[in-house]
Amino acid sequence: MKKSKIFLGGLAVLTSTLLAACGNSSSSKTAASQKLNWMEEAELSTIDVSKILDDTSFNQVNQVMEGLYTLGNNAKVKNALATKTTVSKDGKTWTFNIRKNAKWSNGQQVTAKDFVFSWRRTVNPKTASEYSYLFSGIKNADSIVAGKKSPSTLGVKADGKYKLVVTLDRKIPYFKLLMAFPLFFPQNEQAVKKYGSKYGTASKYMVYNGPFIHKGWTGSNLSWKLVKNKYYWDKKNVKLTQINYSVQKSPSTAYNLYQDGKLDGAILDSQASKQLAKSSGYTVRKLASTEYLQFNMKKYSKFKNTDLRRGISMAINRNSLSKTLGATYTAATTFTSSGLTTVNGKDFTKLTQSSESKKYTSYNKQLAKQYFEKGLKAVGLSKLSFTILSTDDDTSKKLAEFVQSELETAFGSKISVKVQSIPSKTKLNRVLAGNFECTLSGWIADYADPISFLDCETTGNSYNYGGWSNKEYDKLIAASKTSSGTARMKILAQAENVLMVNQGVTPLTQSSKAWMIKSKVKGIIYNSAGVCYNFKYAYIAK
Repeated sequence: MKKSKIFLGGLAVLTSTLLAACGNSSSSKTAASQKLNWMEEAELSTIDVSKILDDTSFNQVNQVMEGLYTLGNNAKVKNALATKTTVSKDGKTWTFNIRKNAKWSNGQQVTAKDFVFSWRRTVNPKTASEYSYLFSGIKNADSIVAGKKSPSTLGVKADGKYKLVVTLDRKIPYFKLLMAFPLFFPQNEQAVKKYGSKYGTASKYMVYNGPFIHKGWTGSNLSWKLVKNKYYWDKKNVKLTQINYSVQKSPSTAYNLYQDGKLDGAILDSQASKQLAKSSGYTVRKLASTEYLQFNMKKYSKFKNTDLRRGISMAINRNSLSKTLGATYTAATTFTSSGLTTVNGKDFTKLTQSSESKKYTSYNKQLAKQYFEKGLKAVGLSKLSFTILSTDDDTSKKLAEFVQSELETAFGSKISVKVQSIPSKTKLNRVLAGNFECTLSGWIADYADPISFLDCETTGNSYNYGGWSNKEYDKLIAASKTSSGTARMKILAQAENVLMVNQGVTPLTQSSKAWMIKSKVKGIIYNSAGVCYNFKYAYIAK
């Protein structure tokens, strides 16, 4: 998922796999006031299931909506709206029995038709979902997204009110994980038609089927709340009655609010993380995330030169960058984050790096100059000038400014780099419109599989904002989707190597999040990306 960071996002959700303890709490543990004060780092852009694309939106939708499955400890798939799943011998037909006691917040029953409607709406080109590519592998999805077939031909149908049948073109190794991802949640057709273009743009233009109901978000404000959903099928196990959210872009402000008792959890910056590392409540969550640069090759032909991009990559001292940002950041030499998954006991990223790809992601000022000057000559320029587009949170600004300093130090008068830091929602719109030269982006895995990262850089993918294109890379990604096991992982490792050798994107750092969380807050579930995923079982102890 895009970090909302367009720091940007990705249940996809979206990282390594450290989870907090979870489970139902006894009534004796929930005697305290069950109101939680929590934070997000960036604006909320939408709560429309078909249009979500950043992590703030995914976090919110995960609290107020629910799909076939949910994720429990260690990213284990658990039944949610599905009570039983049957898979055909060839793995291409999945039948889900839907629970009969699930309702929407308008009192209507949740049925199999709500899934059919939702999925067809998302793959419909008219909806312009950035995430529609994730339906690839479901029968006819690719043709529908390409505008060649009607959404009604998608391989999903309702067999009565409570049975959903999904037909695949091919086996999808991570299909169960996909079914826990918000993009595949149901939608209430009546609400979508009632609210029209306003649907999902504010709390009141939506109906909900999850543990909580959204309240008070107008579409632009920086605070809102979630309240317990009286129609939720498992409401007896939901202990929190209210979650008060506020957007905090400054870690120092967030920590001050935490100290004043106005936040029950606060994300720390590097300095505070060092100072508070031994304090009670200090918690580190490893994220399967990568921060990286994307150059706009669609609009600016100068960035199409591979040597130019290689030179820029080698001019950045990633180890110094991670030290500047703090202990929760490490140097990134691959697009896929480390710790996401293993192959025969080894981290996937260890398989991906050839001596050539390591060369282009390692700091080498002298070699950087040679490649950069070669690239300048090839594009007919004596000097390269561009602006890095960044979000306006403290960490993103610091990261972009570090890159600016490194490049200007390495290349002197032959380069001019500016940094423009703007609100997340504004940046998202700029990037979607292609109105940028270079963007500082971030991706969090939607599920624990390298394809969650690597799919993003295929030709024409909606998240391939830079427009990088490589036939060999595309073939490898396509081949991975018709293979399985270790063979599949080796193909994906080859693709990662091609991406790094060509610098289709320029990885910078991978990160964890350091939090201060009050000891009374218990039972939060974190997803495989290390992102706060589910407050359903959370409670405030005495």
